[in-house]
Amino acid sequence: MAAITEDHLIDSIADALQYISYYHPQDFVQAMTAAWEREENKGAKDAMAQILVNSRMCAMGHRPICQDTGAANIHIKVGVETPLALKRSLQDIADEGTRRGYLRDTNPLRASVVVDPFGERKNSGDNTPCMLTVEMVEGDKVDVEVAAKGGGSENKAKFTTLNPSGNVADWVVETVETLGAGWCPPGVLGIGVGGNADKAMALAKQALSEPLDMADLLRRGPSNRTEELRTEIYERVNALGIGAQGLGGVTTVLDVKVKSWPTHAASLPVGLIPNCAATRHVHFTLDGSGPAVFSPPSIDDYPEILLDAAGVQSRKLDLDNLTDEVLASLTPGETLLLNGTLYTGRDAAHKRMIDMLDRGEELPVDLKGKAIYYVGPVDAVGDEAIGPAGPTTSTRMDKFTDRILGDTGLKVMIGKAERGPMALEAIAKHKAVYLVAVGGAAYLVSKAIKEAHPVAFQDLGMEAIYELKVQDMPVTVAVDTGGNSIHRSGPAEWKKKIAEKA
Repeated sequence: MAAITEDHLIDSIADALQYISYYHPQDFVQAMTAAWEREENKGAKDAMAQILVNSRMCAMGHRPICQDTGAANIHIKVGVETPLALKRSLQDIADEGTRRGYLRDTNPLRASVVVDPFGERKNSGDNTPCMLTVEMVEGDKVDVEVAAKGGGSENKAKFTTLNPSGNVADWVVETVETLGAGWCPPGVLGIGVGGNADKAMALAKQALSEPLDMADLLRRGPSNRTEELRTEIYERVNALGIGAQGLGGVTTVLDVKVKSWPTHAASLPVGLIPNCAATRHVHFTLDGSGPAVFSPPSIDDYPEILLDAAGVQSRKLDLDNLTDEVLASLTPGETLLLNGTLYTGRDAAHKRMIDMLDRGEELPVDLKGKAIYYVGPVDAVGDEAIGPAGPTTSTRMDKFTDRILGDTGLKVMIGKAERGPMALEAIAKHKAVYLVAVGGAAYLVSKAIKEAHPVAFQDLGMEAIYELKVQDMPVTVAVDTGGNSIHRSGPAEWKKKIAEKA
């Protein structure tokens, strides 16, 4: 058997990261399509339609499914009899593959990894280091699992240690109900049971790469305790009514994957990690014959869904004429098509604006009567105005909201998922509104952006403030001028409807 070289690993990892940036796993597409077909809430159904249309567009255009192209999660299983021709550490080799994958000119991926996590938090610029785990196994080959994990879903990871008699399903369901929609449901839950703290979380992460087979499992019925746990959690979480993007609906999870390990007699460790609507992973095996080869799926495997029918009924909102009367007429759950001027701004930009206001300095942009979009886009290529530009989790901006609304006169915020009590109070106080775009439909959203120009804080990279010109950008009203939230009323309504049918 020929030796596996550094170039075999580097080229394979780089190609894998490109591949998963624009191809959903086909089992995920199938599960999402089935969920879309059975969804009863129009708002949630429209959100899933956008996710599926976006997926097909990305597969055809070879552009990222989500603007958050994730941290590179790489798990390498090295067969103990494998001939290796390596001089550097596996971390260095995997980082080189990550670097080349993220900096590819034809499809540059967003660098999101920051170094010195509790200090300056400077972006590494190439998304390194990757999150590498290594395992020695029997055999003479190298198996590699490559995944790109976005921050929105990763931030919702949870761990607990139950008593040995504790109920895993109860803890998972109660925990998921508190997560909100920042992890971009519908997605997949990875659950690790046993081991210790680090082992349980590793199991949960590994579980997310297993094939989705919940539809088959439900048809044939569970045959062991693990499958019983999977189906119980699946049915109970979906009964919560959270729905796609937290808008309320019959599907919150597409599948539940569980891996377990022996544990201490006094413990029952449980790890929970959700995967979002931008689930991205691929597996390959190296045997010394060269780098891995990735076969593209057939475009025929993607459903053809037209969004025009829904769009015809959507109200157009002129972002350059946001009067109090117009804003007051918007209702939670209403779908809109945005037109006009839109500014971008995320955590770092908000923090810098607050610092400037504290010093009595004039802001570089006039936000009075304007709208801001919480987004960190991918760099544009070719004739694109902007790269994939889906929303980021809005709760990270909650602590800035009252000050920004009060001191700048900003009237509209656009992001994803719910707002917390602090932000809801500020929105009602200042008679502003909060809108949501679909997380997991970044390429589709970017097509509504016709112009993009950096106007402030360009040193912040993807967190700089841009002025955008948008045409028919699809959004949903999440919070009205009275502070009423669809993320509260929608799930509550659908939880009740589901319970009445049970």
